[in-house]
Amino acid sequence: MFQAPSVFTRAPLPPATREPEPRREQTPTATAAPAATAPAPSSAPASAPASAAAKRERDPYFDNVKYLAIVLVAVAHAWEPVMDGSRATRALYMIVYAFHMPAFILISGYFSRSFDMSAPKVKRLITGVAVPYVLFETAYSLFKRYVGDSPGEPISLVDPLYLTWFLIALFVWRVTTPIWRTLRHPLPVALAIAMLASVSPDIGDDLDLQRVFQFLPFFVLGLLMKPEHFRLVRRREVRLLALPLFAGALLFAYWIAPRMQLGWLYRANSAQEMDAPWWSGAVMSLALFGCGLALTIAFLAWVPRRRTWFTALGAGTICGYLLHGFLIKGAVYTGLFDRYTWLSDPVGLVTVSAVAAVAVTLMCSPPVGRALKFATEPDMKWAFRKDPAKR
Repeated sequence: MFQAPSVFTRAPLPPATREPEPRREQTPTATAAPAATAPAPSSAPASAPASAAAKRERDPYFDNVKYLAIVLVAVAHAWEPVMDGSRATRALYMIVYAFHMPAFILISGYFSRSFDMSAPKVKRLITGVAVPYVLFETAYSLFKRYVGDSPGEPISLVDPLYLTWFLIALFVWRVTTPIWRTLRHPLPVALAIAMLASVSPDIGDDLDLQRVFQFLPFFVLGLLMKPEHFRLVRRREVRLLALPLFAGALLFAYWIAPRMQLGWLYRANSAQEMDAPWWSGAVMSLALFGCGLALTIAFLAWVPRRRTWFTALGAGTICGYLLHGFLIKGAVYTGLFDRYTWLSDPVGLVTVSAVAAVAVTLMCSPPVGRALKFATEPDMKWAFRKDPAKR
C-alpha cells in the first residue's frame, strides 16, 4: 500500500442520492393471486384507484436499504471533522466509505434497467436529477460564500461542490444506460474505463468525471442484476458469512488506517495526483471494486426484508442526502468542532454520530419531503411539449 502523510488527512466526502421508485418483486406465490382475480379494465371506475395504488406499492427491502445507507453517509460525514487522531474512528470511516457509495450506485443501476430515453423517462430524469442538481449546486455555493465566509466562491455547474457530484454522475450513468444494455460484456468494459480513468490525470475536475468513471462499474453491475440475485444475497448463509467478513475488514482497516490515503476511497483523483505510481491506479481500481462489492453484499444481506418503523423514510432519502450537507458544513464553517474539542473524544464521537443519525432521519420524514417537493420533484409540465398522441 502507498504511504500516506504522517498525520491523518482529510478530503471532500461523497454522498448518497435518490433512486427511482422501487416496486415490490413479483414472485409466483400467493401474493400474486389478487392480480388474477382483479376486475377487467371495463369494470367500475372505483377499481382504477386500487390499480394505481398497487402499481405504487414499494418494496420495503429497498426502502430499508436506502434509509440505512443514508444514515451511514451522514454519520461518516459527521466523523470527518473530528476523527483526526483516532485510529479506530478512521478505520470505521474507511469501512463505511468502502461500501456505502457502491451500495447506492448498485441500487441506482438496478432501478435504471428500464431507462430507454423515452419521453416520460427523460422528463423524470430532468425533473428528478438535473433540476435538483442545478438548484442545490447553486444553494451550496451560496452557503459557502456567505456562511463559510468565502465571498469569492463561484457558482459553477461544471464543478460539483461537496455532495452534489452524485446527481451529475447519476445523470451521466442513466443517459448511457441504453449503451450498457446493448453491449455483450458491459462489466469488463466498465472496469476497463475505471482503470484507465485512475491513471489519467488530465481528466480534470469538470463534472467530477473521475468519480463518474471510477464508480461506473457498480452502476453497470446494478444494471445486470435481477430480483433473484437479491434473493440470493438475503439467504441465511450469506448473512452468516457477512459477520466474519465485516470483522476481518475492520481489523484490516485498523491496521492500514495510518498507511492509506483516503483519496483512494473517494475515486476523485488519479494515482499520479495522489503521488503514487501510475500503475497503482489500475491495481487499486480492481482491489477497491472487489472490496466494495464484498462489503456491499454483506450490508445488503443484513438489511431487514420486512416493513419496519423506518421503511417509510426510505422514500425520502433524497431530502436527507441533499440537506444533511448543510448541517455538517454549517458546523464546520461556524467553527463548532474547533470550539468544542471534546467532540473528538470517544463520548464526543458518539454524540456526533447520534446527532447526525437523528438529524438525517428527520430530514427523510414525509413532512420534509412535501416541503422540498418543489426542488426535488418539481412539476415542470410547462417546460415540456405535450405528447402528440394526446392532442
